[in-house]
Amino acid sequence: MGDWRQITLGDVFSFANGKTSPERSSGLRNPVYGSNGIIGFADDFNAPENTIVIGRVGSFCGSLYLSKEKCWVTDNAIRARALNDNNTKFLFYLLSTLDLNHWRAGSGQPLLNQTILSQIPASIPLADEQRAIANILGTLDDKIELNRRMNETLEAMARAIFKSWFVDFDPIRAKLALSGAEGTEGRKPFGMDAATAALFPDFFQDSPLGKIPKGWSASELGDICEITDCLHSKKPERRDQGNPLLQLWNIRDDGLLDLSDTFWISEEDYALWTSRIEASPGDCVITNVGRVGAVSQISFGVKAALGRNMTAIRPKVSHPFPTFLIECLLSSAMRSEIELKIDSGTILDSLNVRNIPRLRLVLPPTNLLERFELLCRPLRRRMEANHEESHTLAAIRDALLPKLISGEIRVVDEQKTAKVWL
Repeated sequence: MGDWRQITLGDVFSFANGKTSPERSSGLRNPVYGSNGIIGFADDFNAPENTIVIGRVGSFCGSLYLSKEKCWVTDNAIRARALNDNNTKFLFYLLSTLDLNHWRAGSGQPLLNQTILSQIPASIPLADEQRAIANILGTLDDKIELNRRMNETLEAMARAIFKSWFVDFDPIRAKLALSGAEGTEGRKPFGMDAATAALFPDFFQDSPLGKIPKGWSASELGDICEITDCLHSKKPERRDQGNPLLQLWNIRDDGLLDLSDTFWISEEDYALWTSRIEASPGDCVITNVGRVGAVSQISFGVKAALGRNMTAIRPKVSHPFPTFLIECLLSSAMRSEIELKIDSGTILDSLNVRNIPRLRLVLPPTNLLERFELLCRPLRRRMEANHEESHTLAAIRDALLPKLISGEIRVVDEQKTAKVWL
């Protein structure tokens, strides 16, 4: 590594403390960064594009963020800008390998300051190789970010269709408006063709859940799903490999399952922990404590054992509609139902497994469930595929990053083509 040089961070960075948080705005113009990331938006900014933000105090001391746009950095963080021809993105990746929290001062209130940061040693290559390394790692991160944004769009589409059809009942309201029903406002149904609209009735009926479409039923989750509690036993030993035992941290807020941090167990333990149920594609898992009522769906190709404090929800053979199930469980209407069933404890709130089958929902007829499944299952399946791809890309990035940053793997930029020297 003769062309790499030993430096301190003060040689390649200009550091500056942030400033008191400005007045926030709702216009989503410039992100405002604290030590824990974006905390809002403002019209003003105190840092240009491509600023690195470093958490300065508290439990987020040493946290890192790269703002590609103008931003405001608060006084809980430090602004870092690349000097001379050093590459900002490369330096960001370099910082991520230095365990900045390790360099903090103070025990009661951890603190990083400009002096500490400036004195941290590191080694860096020449500018061309910095750019090549940043391009390799940045391409992976850009694809991960693209997948995340795509999934946000797909999730919004599926939720909008579910809400229009099964919460707001837009097709029925549109029909009533066309018939001149007094006080009815017609709204165009979302994601619907004429043949599907024809399957909706023309009137509402009274029910324990309020006005619902005529011929539909006010049902309970237990009418369409099998509810299976987790095994109440001592948590098994974690292994480096084996079979997955789901944990609360695997349950995401968008209904996807995150297995990037998998709790592996032995074959023997897996057999025990799947003695009640082996969570399989299409099943949903709901949490009973902590983030009470958080829900994820087991994705295609995955099977797992249920960990502690979670319950499996499996569609009955008579109602094989997993997309309706996950969207129903994620809906605001079901969130309200869950809140009604939560038991308040002195330490933690909980959702008793006995209350899960009693969660109420409006159940459409089978022909509409089939149409919804046909339309929205590809959206959820694409979300699962994007998430799995991002997991793979993140693993590749995490494996490459320390080797590229340390020079164990060499990269040169010749005629804008990256070449790797092993």
